[in-house]
Amino acid sequence: MPAAPPRTRPAGAARSSPSAPRKGGRGRTGVRTPDPRRRLRVGQLVLVAALVLATLKLVVVQGPQAGTLQTGSARQRTSEIALPAERGRLLDRSGAPLAFSVEARALVTNPRLIATTKGAGTAAYVTEMAAGIAQATGADATALRTALESDKGYVVLVPLVDPDVARAVREKYPEIAEEKRESRQYPGGALAANVVGVASWNATDQKLTGLMGLESSQDNLLAGQDGLRVVDTAEGSSAVIPGSTRFERPATPGSDLQLTLDSDLQYTVQRQLAEYAAEKGAKGGSAVVLDSATGQVLAMANARTFDPRAFSKADESTLGNPSVSSPYEPGSVNKVVTMAAALEYGTASPDKVFAVPGSIRVADRTVSDAWNHGTEDYTLTGILAKSSNVGTIMAARDVGEDRFADMLGRFGLGQRTGVGLPGESPGRVPARETWSGSTFGNLPIGQGLSVTALQMAGMYQAVANDGIRVPPRIVEATIGPDGVRTPTPAPDPVRVVSPETAQKLRTMLTAVTQDGHTADSRGTGAAAAIPGYQVAGKTGTAQQVDPTCGCYASSTYWITFAGMLPAQDPRYVVAIMLDAPQGGTSAAPLFHEIGSYLAQREKLPVSPDPQPVQTLVTHAPPAAAAAQAATPGDAASVPVDGVAPAPAPVAGATPPG
Repeated sequence: MPAAPPRTRPAGAARSSPSAPRKGGRGRTGVRTPDPRRRLRVGQLVLVAALVLATLKLVVVQGPQAGTLQTGSARQRTSEIALPAERGRLLDRSGAPLAFSVEARALVTNPRLIATTKGAGTAAYVTEMAAGIAQATGADATALRTALESDKGYVVLVPLVDPDVARAVREKYPEIAEEKRESRQYPGGALAANVVGVASWNATDQKLTGLMGLESSQDNLLAGQDGLRVVDTAEGSSAVIPGSTRFERPATPGSDLQLTLDSDLQYTVQRQLAEYAAEKGAKGGSAVVLDSATGQVLAMANARTFDPRAFSKADESTLGNPSVSSPYEPGSVNKVVTMAAALEYGTASPDKVFAVPGSIRVADRTVSDAWNHGTEDYTLTGILAKSSNVGTIMAARDVGEDRFADMLGRFGLGQRTGVGLPGESPGRVPARETWSGSTFGNLPIGQGLSVTALQMAGMYQAVANDGIRVPPRIVEATIGPDGVRTPTPAPDPVRVVSPETAQKLRTMLTAVTQDGHTADSRGTGAAAAIPGYQVAGKTGTAQQVDPTCGCYASSTYWITFAGMLPAQDPRYVVAIMLDAPQGGTSAAPLFHEIGSYLAQREKLPVSPDPQPVQTLVTHAPPAAAAAQAATPGDAASVPVDGVAPAPAPVAGATPPG
């Protein structure tokens, strides 16, 4: 390998010698060596500054920011768990449960996860799972399979099952999870369903919520107050760390509601009403039974109802409570107001004779009796028992419009009873200042105004209770979580008529149910009579309004009956309404069935005296009655105030009570 050429130096450059001494005798010329002590001081200053900053930060963290940081930290590791309150029960008057709650579970799963984990075997596994769950719970296997085959991350397979069943299903199918719920039980099924109502699980609030009836109107009382538990949970999980409870407020259970209803009586009345309405082809009907002394509702039934255990399948038309929410024209049942006013104001006595023509003119209308007759002589009792529209209007004219209007108010018409049920209607009574000339031809015979079945029962309760109307109530007491029973305050009684008037009126009403040996001595409600007992009551038939013309229909009626037993010392009041039954239907036979059950069950003592046969029609009218007959249908006796008249019965025969 050739050698590298020698390196040349610039001219004049001297070759340095390693051994040549440096200028100054110390190291390199012009270069200073760093002072280690300076570096140490700088390092010390930096460290001190860092320590100061750290100290300041520590002071801030442990001081001003301590609360905020602590709260944030607690928020990350703690969870609030609601403790649902147990819902209160609904009980009948004897303490038998009408509605109560039990612990339940919902079966849920993630179909999407099942499909991912099972892969090609998903279809077979889902079919097996659906069949197994259906067998354990009674649910529909097809519906379960459809839910399991869906592409969803969460489905509820069975909303309510027993906890033991849920546990068994989970053990067999690990993909199934359970959620804690509360199930509302209705042991009587449709028993008093329109009164009790229904409550169901609210997924949003995670508790039972009332949907209708007392379950809804009394929801706050029944629901109680949920409790709260604050606990620590594992990071990234909802698992509760044992022993980490930070705060707990126990739930306050809901209060129980004890109703005035008698379950056995309710069942019987409900069944008898439904069967009778179906037999007569009625669109619907209501029946109410009251305690005559206290006004407590012992039974409240509707011909069409539902089973709260299958609420999702219920026909919407069967919901609600027509006994308090659906007013109707009462018809001749309302004639008791006219008779009460005549007796109370002394314008007539039970045996006063009226010369009653077959029709009467009221302003521009003609009102007729349901049967063709000439002028006949009826006692006031006979007018009521034979349900003469003409005779009733004649008696009402003697009372006068103002006093009659006052008596309507005393009987509670046009006012809510305050019974304690949702959706109660006040009915309708035209304001006195709006009456036209023909109004006074309608109201005394029970047309042109409307009442509910409960209001109708309340009218007759006043007569049964010696003239004192006690507004009806259906909640007897509340029973708190501590077991303390608080009775519902008694409503203020209302004096309607004197005891003497009430007694006379009860006797007159027994003539309605009497069955004499002749047509002249037979009342319109003889079918309501109960052997061994004196029964006081009144039939009613009211034309319904035809919506196509706004006038009264000629063949569609509300059929009513209201009465009491035993008449001499009433214990029970029964009011019945049938909506548009077929043919010449009466509600009196249904009263007979209900009254017979009450008399037998309660072992009511039979009447010591047979029911007297009262005189209804005479054939020798006194001079006053003859004078009355001389000017029948005096339209001038009904003032016309220019107000548009309420719908009135069409000219011709008007149905009897």
